[in-house]
Amino acid sequence: MTGEDLQWGGRFNGPPDAGLLAFGSSLEEDLVLAPFDVACSRAHVLALRGGGIVGDEDAAALLASLERVAAEIGDGSFAAFARESASEDVHGAIDARVRALAGEAGLRLHSGRSRNDQVATTLALYVRDRARRGARIAAAIGEQWVARGREELACGTLLAGTTHWQPAQPVLLAFWMAAAAEPFLRAAQRFGHVARSAALRCPLGSGALAGSTLPLDRDAAARALGFAAPSRNALDAVGNRDAALDLAHAYVRAAVDASRACEELVLWATPAFGYVRLGDAASTGSSLMPQKRNPDPFELVRGKASTLVGAYAGALGTLCGLGLSYHRDLQETKALAIATAEQGLAALAAFERALPACTFVRERLDSRAAAGYAIATDIADALVARGVTAREAHVLVGRAVAGAERENRELNAEDLRALAAAAGLDTPLDAPLTARASITAKRTAGSTSAPDVREQLDSLLLDLRAAEDAA
Repeated sequence: MTGEDLQWGGRFNGPPDAGLLAFGSSLEEDLVLAPFDVACSRAHVLALRGGGIVGDEDAAALLASLERVAAEIGDGSFAAFARESASEDVHGAIDARVRALAGEAGLRLHSGRSRNDQVATTLALYVRDRARRGARIAAAIGEQWVARGREELACGTLLAGTTHWQPAQPVLLAFWMAAAAEPFLRAAQRFGHVARSAALRCPLGSGALAGSTLPLDRDAAARALGFAAPSRNALDAVGNRDAALDLAHAYVRAAVDASRACEELVLWATPAFGYVRLGDAASTGSSLMPQKRNPDPFELVRGKASTLVGAYAGALGTLCGLGLSYHRDLQETKALAIATAEQGLAALAAFERALPACTFVRERLDSRAAAGYAIATDIADALVARGVTAREAHVLVGRAVAGAERENRELNAEDLRALAAAAGLDTPLDAPLTARASITAKRTAGSTSAPDVREQLDSLLLDLRAAEDAA
């Protein structure tokens, strides 16, 4: 490759060092951007034609060539050309392919355009697409939890609710599933915000940093690409990576949401809990131990979330030492943001795919729902409702639990009578003694009572669908 083969080679007397050129290449990471660069280049042709910089004949040749490149990207043949061209990035490879296809007209494609505004625009288009995909898959995961929650609500399946992984209070399994769905609603809404933000201002036409002396029709380019308007400040536009960082952040947050659910499912699938049985489709075995049924997909999603947190931190950290305008370091931010989005999307897809393989063992869940004196809070509440102070009720019930624990038994009606007497009450204490009674007794909005859970699931479904549509 000679210096003139590169988009910037005219100023140099000789070619760059091949090793250094390879070190600076982002082609492999960029290939995912190819369809978006073609869209960007089509819009630039419209800007050139609208400004009278190219005529209708050249514009038609350029658009036809870009259509051909789009087809080659679709059938996979463009990637081979890009690699053989030894281009620095996908943008240069597409420019080279257009020149090969369009002849002299192809030499006009880059008129008034810098790779700085080209990269920024292409990346914004990519962000918009991947944010919409993220919103769809986050909503789909949330809807899956809602559907399963409705099934378990109909069955009345119980669950030993925990804090610190210690017995806390009985809940409905459907209540837990509604809780598992809520973060994915927020994720879908977050992705929607990213998609809408990425469609506000179009960087194309900003040039290297100062705009162009050519009369580019920036409005035509912005309209063609679905932006609300051209960018307001060229210097900001070429160095702005907020949308890419917002996309990476959205995928990191969604992956963390999935990871937290995975943590519970992995534990619940152990014999010690026995709450979940994994189907063969989402299990792996051991090369040594014949009995093993390992929850690998959920463990890998959990691990991927940690990896993505690190990648996002790297993408953000790259910007810390940069001034305004474009700097080559931004190539690292771009690569890390893309990797975070692609791997995050894959992790969410794996999570969505593995969830149906989980069967909840209802008998086991029901039998353990009140374990560890989980109804103790309800008894304390019953004392408070009779005028006993919260502190005194806590002490009295704590002593009752300690006594039952010493005798290796559950709390019972005799304990309620003793508590009433100890509190100076002149009538028996009415309090739940079973997990199901505890759940039924809940009164506050957003609680684990069946009517509240039904309302939660219904409203969640409406909000999930709205979030998906809004993206």
